[in-house]
Amino acid sequence: MHIAIVAGEYPPRWGGIGSVVYHLAHHFVDIGHEVSIITRKHSSAIPTQEGVKVIQVPWTPLPMAFTRSYGRNAKRALVKLHQKSPIDVIHAHLPLVSWTRREYRFLQSNIAPVVSSLHGSWLGEREGIRRAAKAKESAIWRNPNDTAIWLTAKWYARYERAGILESAMCVANSQSTKREFEHWYRPAPTFSCEVVLWGCDHLFFRPPNIDHEEEQQRHETIREFYKCGDEDALSYLPTTQTPMLLAVGRLVARKGYMTLLRAMPEILREHPHAVLVIVGRGHMKTSLQKEAKKLGIESSINIQSSLSFQDLAQHFRSADLVIYPSYYEGQGLIPLESLASGTPVVTVDQPPLTEMIDTSVGGLFEMGNPDDLARIVCSTLSNHERGIQAQKGRQRILENYTYEHNAEAFEKIFEKVISSS
Repeated sequence: MHIAIVAGEYPPRWGGIGSVVYHLAHHFVDIGHEVSIITRKHSSAIPTQEGVKVIQVPWTPLPMAFTRSYGRNAKRALVKLHQKSPIDVIHAHLPLVSWTRREYRFLQSNIAPVVSSLHGSWLGEREGIRRAAKAKESAIWRNPNDTAIWLTAKWYARYERAGILESAMCVANSQSTKREFEHWYRPAPTFSCEVVLWGCDHLFFRPPNIDHEEEQQRHETIREFYKCGDEDALSYLPTTQTPMLLAVGRLVARKGYMTLLRAMPEILREHPHAVLVIVGRGHMKTSLQKEAKKLGIESSINIQSSLSFQDLAQHFRSADLVIYPSYYEGQGLIPLESLASGTPVVTVDQPPLTEMIDTSVGGLFEMGNPDDLARIVCSTLSNHERGIQAQKGRQRILENYTYEHNAEAFEKIFEKVISSS
């Protein structure tokens, strides 16, 4: 079948949607399908994949407003593409594309059925920003994107509602996201929505290979760079006295980095040689550095704005623990990449994170509570079964969370909606 994917993110935009679409397209081709991706135009080169056609369209570079301009141009591109190579199914990734109910009807009447993937909602994002602001992570007005979401989420929610009312099928990326859409939008009893949790690249994100000399050298270089390279750490032993804590994600308020910094003094009392490495870009870098200095922990904090994918994967392998203190996620891919790398995860005791993480593969703490976060981090670091947690985490990925699983699941969904159209 010819699958047309409409995705507002695609490499070099490596957000959650961008990563998912990039890998999913490759696996669709592997199982014999033709794939075309319609995404936003980018000044940098788009990576090529054999069998995947990428069509770039113009968009208005304004927070939130881009979803509408991109949506209109994506619709025009779908019409032209269909004339050249008939499309069997349209796979739209919400909320980064905004179509009206009329536009959904046009696409399904004139081109192909639309399957809409729900990656979380604008109203959910707004709620996450509210929680983060209440916890004094950062003022809403400091980030133009947060301000735009706060002020316009209700307006743009109408396009999400159009998606759940008019799509041939919706697919939520977690049970939490499905419940969220049902709560915010009160769809009809006939609302058709399946749940497929996204996977990760288990070949790229993998446990350490201590027999690979170059990889071992990279591990040692990383640990020594952050000054957490005692002999046990260099040998990947959980008995290290210099644990490396890793947090990955955009430097925005709803990711919970201030809560993490406020937990660090207590963590350092029990593990005085621990180091926290934060990897991400965003407007909060200076604020986080100021907070670390205020707390007297700046020597134990290192913020990396940019890493290659190879270096990021090695950081996941080299870390003793990954911490994910987010206030809102549709699903959250970082915990999966950590488990795939053989590294336990500490995250919030809230869905959707609890759909993937439990105490058998890491630890859970009360959202926004730095004292509880510190307690769980310290107990996880002291857990002599951390190696078993790592093994169980990797096995969980292989059994449930791979792009191979995703491609097979969506193939069945596409076949179902095509046969029903």
